Amino acid sequence: MMSNLSENTMNQNSGGEKNPPINSLKDLIEQVSGKNISVTSNSDESSFATPPVFPFLAIIGQNELKLALTLSTINPNIGGVLLIGPRGTGKTTAIRGLANILPKNEVSACYYGCLESDIEMYGLEGVCPDCAKKFGEGIPLTKVQQVQLIELPLNSTLDNVIGGLDERHLLHNKMRLKRGVLASADKNILYIDEVNLLSTEIINAILDAAAVGHYTVRRGAVSARYNARFTLIGSMNPEEGNLRPQILDRFGLRLIVKGLSDPEQRYKAYAHSSLFRQSPHKLIQQFEEETRVFIEEIHEAKQIFQKIVLPEDVALYGIRFIQALGIDSLRTDQTLLETAKAYAAADKRQEVTKNDIMTIAPMVLRLRKSEFMENYFEEQNKTEKMIDELIQRQIWISDL
Repeated sequence: MMSNLSENTMNQNSGGEKNPPINSLKDLIEQVSGKNISVTSNSDESSFATPPVFPFLAIIGQNELKLALTLSTINPNIGGVLLIGPRGTGKTTAIRGLANILPKNEVSACYYGCLESDIEMYGLEGVCPDCAKKFGEGIPLTKVQQVQLIELPLNSTLDNVIGGLDERHLLHNKMRLKRGVLASADKNILYIDEVNLLSTEIINAILDAAAVGHYTVRRGAVSARYNARFTLIGSMNPEEGNLRPQILDRFGLRLIVKGLSDPEQRYKAYAHSSLFRQSPHKLIQQFEEETRVFIEEIHEAKQIFQKIVLPEDVALYGIRFIQALGIDSLRTDQTLLETAKAYAAADKRQEVTKNDIMTIAPMVLRLRKSEFMENYFEEQNKTEKMIDELIQRQIWISDL
């Protein structure tokens, strides 16, 4: 499968030079970024049933960004991705491009997001009455569908996010809660643009739900519990404000997205963008084969991931690397090791190596150190030292 695509890609590159064979998702990302396309279009595409999405693999450069987003689809336990950079660097375009390459997943068929696993954990009280009845009748509570990219609108209210009373039922003197964005994002990807500009109450609701994987909405005598197990992806422009530390800590991978420095790459980016504006389906068609293979490779990587082995010496190597940087958060350990496992799976290997740790370390470890906490602990250490000295000298407070 990959060898056929590699041959096609070689023929499409300029200069007649042969590229090395494509053996993994990382190779595919790097080589397709250099693909030449036909930029002429005479077709009339004035309207679409659904808005077309800029192909993920048509984004020029930004390979670390694309690799991070790809790894998060292979292993949601990575903990999400944060893209930081100025306007116009392709952050939102890349995230929205995920929509066409996301794998399929088993999701709840229930309005409230009930799953068989909830019954295993909490009993029949862990699901709604309708699902409890279905379970008793042997009817599945889940269905298979493609993972969706759920965007949080910029003008969202708290009721939009967590849910509230359904006004349509109120017109008929009935009370029913309406699902919010967080419930819709269960087992999907939640994308927050300009995450640094969200209100405190909305951020707190998202973080609380993400921490435990569910939340409860209560409006008067009516209440409902919703699952909210999602992968969080955010983007922000640091010129518009900083991100609070407790929010930043929820993102496993952190990417600094800069503009392209190579003039030829910038011209290719313009050519792709120009063709997409003139004829979106023509650009999509030119990356159709690569996208198909990319989806198959992600599916294969997810299968390999289930068999991944993380040797203890490799894990300790990564943890010592984290400690050498003075990073205290245990969440960093989990993110580093889970990302390394996803990277090995993407490379079609079943065992993580130290080289995997070093390759993905920058996207995991940047923006982890806190100058405030370092100064805080330094001051506390001084106090602790004074206390120890007093204890050693057996000086009582009354004698001072």
